[in-house]
Amino acid sequence: MPLPTDEQLLALAKDLLLELDQKFGVHPGFRPAHARGVLLKGVFAPSAGAPKLSKAPHFGRASTPVTVRFSNGTGLPMISDTDPKANPRGMATRFHLEERVHTDIIGQSANGFPVRTGSEFLEFLRVAGVPEELEPFLAAHPSAKRFMEIPKPSPTSFATEAFFGVSAMEFENVQGVKRFGRFRLVPEAGVLHLTDEELAVKGENYLFDELHGRMMAVPVGFRIQVQLAEVGDIADDATAQWPETRELMEVGRMVLTEFHEEDAAMQKHIIFDPIPRVVGIEPSADPLLELRAAIYLLSGQRRRSA
Repeated sequence: MPLPTDEQLLALAKDLLLELDQKFGVHPGFRPAHARGVLLKGVFAPSAGAPKLSKAPHFGRASTPVTVRFSNGTGLPMISDTDPKANPRGMATRFHLEERVHTDIIGQSANGFPVRTGSEFLEFLRVAGVPEELEPFLAAHPSAKRFMEIPKPSPTSFATEAFFGVSAMEFENVQGVKRFGRFRLVPEAGVLHLTDEELAVKGENYLFDELHGRMMAVPVGFRIQVQLAEVGDIADDATAQWPETRELMEVGRMVLTEFHEEDAAMQKHIIFDPIPRVVGIEPSADPLLELRAAIYLLSGQRRRSA
């Protein structure tokens, strides 16, 4: 994953990293956002219909190894699982296609994003937590106000939360048919959240403890779906969510069977990529994609050198 050559984009990525550092502090070896996480391993098996959507290699194979990272929000490595700021949660999935060849899906538990561009996101971060500045920003950015108002309840488990791809991708099959879509990862155990009363009696490590207990008993399963756009749907704006009436196509099933044996070291090393970089799945023109890729790479390089 190369750094972008666009100097303005690179400067913006560095400004965003600096803003996250100022907001959450610098924690060497940890991510500036979604700092607290855990890595699991498993296998992805495509559905019979997956090749109809995309000629991506993992859509045409019997199975592909995966690495998944579940995480809490914020850049605080020790944030309590019960802290409302730990929402939205994150789920990053890596498909290991060949030696040193992979493609990723990066999802979060809130369906949408507050702003369309990186410069708007930098402004949003700067005013967040400052009511007298945040209020006029939200008035001028209805999508940010809408995102702030989305309910973000805490899940009973990482295995009972749904995760959404923020940016649209363009899928192409072997016939050359192209369609825009957004990934969704839906838990086989069902989507289950805690009430405020239930959350109040949970321990600060309840999600990570629960996941360890669950994995000792049963594998964790997720269905991978793609919400397909229709003609006229906006595909280059992460704030423009499509109607829930759009077709959801299941492209496969993922089963997580064990924790990564080198969790701490691998969390420092692995750098997930929001851009697919694989035949059959191309990035849309969403301006957040290149910026997010630059931020992830910069923060990953810093994390590895810590």
